[in-house]
Amino acid sequence: MTLLNPASEPGAPDAASRRVTAPDYRGTMKRIVIAGGIGAGKSAAADHLRDLGFDVVDADDVAHDVTSRGSPTLSALVDAFGSAVLDADGSLDRAFVADLVFHDASALRRLNAITHGPIGVEIVRRLDEAHGEAVFAAVPLFRPEHRGAFALDEVWSVQVSPETAIRRLIDGRGFSEADARARLASQMSDDERATSVDRVLWNEGTLDELRAELDEALRAAGISRG
Repeated sequence: MTLLNPASEPGAPDAASRRVTAPDYRGTMKRIVIAGGIGAGKSAAADHLRDLGFDVVDADDVAHDVTSRGSPTLSALVDAFGSAVLDADGSLDRAFVADLVFHDASALRRLNAITHGPIGVEIVRRLDEAHGEAVFAAVPLFRPEHRGAFALDEVWSVQVSPETAIRRLIDGRGFSEADARARLASQMSDDERATSVDRVLWNEGTLDELRAELDEALRAAGISRG
């Protein structure tokens, strides 16, 4: 479960009241999204940026926080899906929900309608509180409308070949090959993503090579420090 659209889905209850409107900070602190499909290496890219001193807002971390035990968003999920979405301790059973919505498009739409508004609002809040020459947001499922919602200056995408992503999911996360291919097929293709971003960072090599690509991207953007 993660961010698809920072505004609520069309037709969601109170969608207009929960839609994110971010102020435009262009020209002061740069705002850059790190996008990319599953298995591409977004986390490694985000870790390097943090090591360089930059603030990085992680959409997955935000999703965990806004659906934490006792939160209004978790209560709304229980109302929509029942107590089956809860672990024994009352927290969200994320693996169960992920499997549910992967196989049920209607359930995915309901999940998105409930979670996207609060996630988008919290991402904007954390971007607003960041410091330094630039702030980054790691957004796995980037969409073009995020540019306006988050007042972005640039979007960088970490990408690998499908076979590399599948191998990493099998070796690093314990996916079966069939499940890895299905998860990859459910996302935007690299070709589609490349048309909506400003820079592609290829991550077919070593971690040091990815770090070097990021360092070059920072230089090209005129960013010297966190």
